[in-house]
Amino acid sequence: GQEQLLAPGKPLRAAIESGSVGSMVFWGPPGIGKTTLARIIAHHTDREFVPFSAVTEGVPRVREIVAEAERRRDLGRGTILFADEIHRFNKAQQDAFLPHVEAGTITLIGATTENPSFEIIGALLSRVRVFVLQPLTPRDLDVVIRAALFDDARGLGGWHVVVADEAIALIADLADGDARRALTVLEAAAMHVGRGGHVTAEVAREALQLRFAHFDKSGEETYNVLSAFHKSLRGSDPQGALYWMARFVEGGGDPMVLFRRAIAMAAEDIGLADPEALKLAVAARDAFHMLGPPEGFLPLTEMIVYLATAPKSNSVVRALHAALDAARGTPAEPVPMHIRNAPTGLMKELGYGRGYQYAHAVPEAYIPQEYLPETLRGAAFYDPGAFGFEKEIAKRLAWWADLKRKARKPEGEE
Repeated sequence: GQEQLLAPGKPLRAAIESGSVGSMVFWGPPGIGKTTLARIIAHHTDREFVPFSAVTEGVPRVREIVAEAERRRDLGRGTILFADEIHRFNKAQQDAFLPHVEAGTITLIGATTENPSFEIIGALLSRVRVFVLQPLTPRDLDVVIRAALFDDARGLGGWHVVVADEAIALIADLADGDARRALTVLEAAAMHVGRGGHVTAEVAREALQLRFAHFDKSGEETYNVLSAFHKSLRGSDPQGALYWMARFVEGGGDPMVLFRRAIAMAAEDIGLADPEALKLAVAARDAFHMLGPPEGFLPLTEMIVYLATAPKSNSVVRALHAALDAARGTPAEPVPMHIRNAPTGLMKELGYGRGYQYAHAVPEAYIPQEYLPETLRGAAFYDPGAFGFEKEIAKRLAWWADLKRKARKPEGEE
């Protein structure tokens, strides 16, 4: 797999063959060989492979690794520090790598399923190359499965299991490009038939179903748990939201997935009923990045309780869709002349900006004038909800509407 990087003449292969591998990050879905590729690089470049876990190890361990790497370098051998799930590393952990990556004491290889632009600090990201790894094809997985069947050391070679071609094809096709998932299913099927057994397509299909009996970070049950989490927040049930959060993280799920769901929910289901909700969700995510687990789960919990108990409104979502529908239906409507930009004398002569009234010229900071195209005059995309801060917004909108109404009446009328 990963021919786009490892085929002859491709950049990563060329770097490996020349021994000039620098620090890098592998970005791609789970189970596609990021760890295996890092080990291959270490082997082919004759460097020590040192794994590092963001969850169980901290900055003191980084210092130990660096000290070992310096001693190794004095003996003429390099060190590859492999940071799996580098998106889980907090800022302090990432900062600890930085000077040693710059000095060349260690070669950092990170692996992540998340966008590095959002999860890795800029100073570190600027010093690594990002390689995008693709899901494995069914043909790639076919090779992986067959290799595992004859691998005595790490595979099923000692089991002498016979697997039908149809079963291999089924596993390879339904593993969604994930080698780890394919091998897990293969192992489950082998355990089902026992040593010397025969795995048919039906046995493989049953094994594929069995994998959902436990929490699978990339399977159907994950999305069920995330759906339950989101619906509990929207449904104002902090108890349910907390439970499904705990189920997700205890099952090995990445808390950043929960934060993304929660940030989207704060805008979609709370919106302007409580403008603080979105700010708190973003702040909680940043706090988790800074603290890391286990302390980082405290701002996560605080955020969940706040969002679940906040007043709810989907007026922002409705406003977005209403405005998009209007824009799609009137794609060529001209901008009214009085609110056009007039950077040149010619544009002013043509009437650009003529008649525009500066709102701050009056004490109310509001002067009734039209801002929509002629065909959309009077359209209302945003309709505030009845709860929380939107009650105040509704009062403002009503006051401005009253001022506009009065401005339209002929002089002398009340």
